[in-house]
Amino acid sequence: MVEVFKTNVSQNKQANFIIQELQLYFPDCLINFDLEDVDCILRIEGNRESFENIPNLLKEQGFQCELL
Repeated sequence: MVEVFKTNVSQNKQANFIIQELQLYFPDCLINFDLEDVDCILRIEGNRESFENIPNLLKEQGFQCELL
């Protein structure tokens, strides 16, 4: 399953930090950002039925996150 999220993460340093944090919760998933996209896209791919807690995890770090 692939989930795509719109975020307000705009810097590589922020993206790398978030990827490291998310990999603690989802070690078996591929996680990346497309910061060149206007929506600062976060993509997560893995063998899970849901990634519904992703927005809350980013909000805890002070970022906006919305499932597309």
